[in-house]
Amino acid sequence: MKLPLLAPIATFILALLVQAPGHGAEVKKYPVSDFYKDNSFEMIRISPTGEYLAATVPQENRTVLIILRLSDMKMTGKVVLQEKAHVTRFFWASNDRILFNSAMKIGRLSQPQGLWAIYGVNADGSKQGHLSDGTVLSPMLNDDKNVLVSTNKKALYGDAPIAQRMNVMTGTEHGLPVYGPEQNCDFEANALGDVYFASCNFAQEITQRLFFKENTKAPWEPINKQADTGQTISILGYSADSKKAYLQIDDDKGPDGVYEFDFATKQKTLLLRDDNVNPEGVLTSPVDGGVYAIRFNDGLPRTSFIQKENPFAQDLKKLLNAFPEDDVWPTSHTKDGQRGIYMVSSDTRPAEFYLYDRSTGKVSIVASSASWLKSEDMAVMTPVKFKARDGLDIDAFLTVPRGSNGKNLPVVINPHGGPFDVYDSWGFNPETQMLANRGYAVMQVNFRGSGNYGKKFLTAGYRGWGRAMQDDLTDATKWLISQGIADSKRICIYGASYGAYASLMGVAKEPDLYRCAIGNVGVYDLAKLYTDRSDVNTAGRRYLDMTLGAEEFDLYSPYLLAHKIKAPVMLAAGEMDTTTVPAHTKKMQAALERNRVPVETVIYPKEGHGNYLMANKLDFAERLLAFLDRHIGSQKAP
Repeated sequence: MKLPLLAPIATFILALLVQAPGHGAEVKKYPVSDFYKDNSFEMIRISPTGEYLAATVPQENRTVLIILRLSDMKMTGKVVLQEKAHVTRFFWASNDRILFNSAMKIGRLSQPQGLWAIYGVNADGSKQGHLSDGTVLSPMLNDDKNVLVSTNKKALYGDAPIAQRMNVMTGTEHGLPVYGPEQNCDFEANALGDVYFASCNFAQEITQRLFFKENTKAPWEPINKQADTGQTISILGYSADSKKAYLQIDDDKGPDGVYEFDFATKQKTLLLRDDNVNPEGVLTSPVDGGVYAIRFNDGLPRTSFIQKENPFAQDLKKLLNAFPEDDVWPTSHTKDGQRGIYMVSSDTRPAEFYLYDRSTGKVSIVASSASWLKSEDMAVMTPVKFKARDGLDIDAFLTVPRGSNGKNLPVVINPHGGPFDVYDSWGFNPETQMLANRGYAVMQVNFRGSGNYGKKFLTAGYRGWGRAMQDDLTDATKWLISQGIADSKRICIYGASYGAYASLMGVAKEPDLYRCAIGNVGVYDLAKLYTDRSDVNTAGRRYLDMTLGAEEFDLYSPYLLAHKIKAPVMLAAGEMDTTTVPAHTKKMQAALERNRVPVETVIYPKEGHGNYLMANKLDFAERLLAFLDRHIGSQKAP
């Protein structure tokens, strides 16, 4: 398949209009299983010579790595890890050698654990195995035999970490090491393997100290102490000549800014700051590692080009014009930069991977992550904004069933997990699409405390469990009613993890606003949450004191407020969940039953924080749809 670049935007708009059914038109109903199938591919990267592709493939309870020969798409190698182990970060270290990390996840929604290990495999699948305990800092673009790694060899070097070259075949570390300035540091290096920064924390603190060294032989210099400045600094990347770094620095008044840091003068100069959101990340040249663009998620994804004449910036601009309705992101390039793999996706399009050839100017599809879900049948996700009761601007995403007129709809309010630093963004969401495919509008709210909107917005949510963060969800619901979008008598609230907490608090705090609530792998007893998490270490306790608080748990724990709940409730949990242990769900169920609130509960054996097994995913989805259908809808599955 070939797509011409610079295709007229009008052509794409016309195609969308033709595809969109009018109000009342028949909309194709997909089987529930179609929304829960594992993607065919998660990520694809091209080898330095362009001979191979490496790809991660999600399976029911693990993620495998496969290597394909690009010319015929035949598999040449494969890495299959143990159950619940996932290949995470991976990259081509040379023409026929891949390095990767693996992580364990106890549940689909849980955080990955165990990233501090480096593994390798050849393109033909041979010589695969563990190389070192550490993390790769830099691919060292001009060296096919080595990468730069960070390890923590306490027996030899004390407690400070070291950065050193590692042979990609043997895992042998060699050469002059760079020592961290103190304990608990993470190094930042450029694409050539030069270490310039170390971000450090005391074990008992939750504040950062940032150090800089101008070259390998120079001493470390402290350039930021958060305890004094109140600022956190992250390294985004480097200029092509490695004379400048690009820093992300938070601000008490708004979103984080992007600064240029001059190595010679040590001066930081503001380069750009969005009025609404933080920078999401940077795009760098595969040839010299220099940053050429900054990405932002401000409703729709946006790319700001800081090196407009960079050839890779020019390539991306062409592809953005060719796919005007989509997000386009480069995953990898050949060593000479002439060919690249780009991921193309949108709210209605599951990720597709395309090969762009600069010499011909052509782009051709390589693979689709979920070809069975057709874009023309999916529902549009629209960024919206409303004001909370205290005047704070809140961003949200509204997905309306395809073919509807967008008025007087049954609505699912779907708060995200976290809650802090996590946020919803525009893009393809299978569960949201499933709900929309069954006739439900879905509202996803970036309530205060969410990430992406700056330090002030983040900290506005601190100690807001059941309070200001909950009020934002209430205000979002009332806004939908005032706009005529929601049928006030057909609104349910459903979430997972923190979202489950917010769902149960929603029906406790606003018993007449919602017709039902669904909580999946939720936390409902704040005192237990505090005790379980703060026992880990002092830093964990300080974080909870700052973000959750250490008092008034009885006023904001849903299981103690069951007597206020009128709406029917559905609860689900994983038997092996260590993030929000199932005791929370059992307490919530018992409290609801004592107060004669209708409640349906399912606890899935051998599952953790979110279901892995397809049978359990489908069981939960069918329960969810049946529960919603009984209380706010009338859509029937095929």
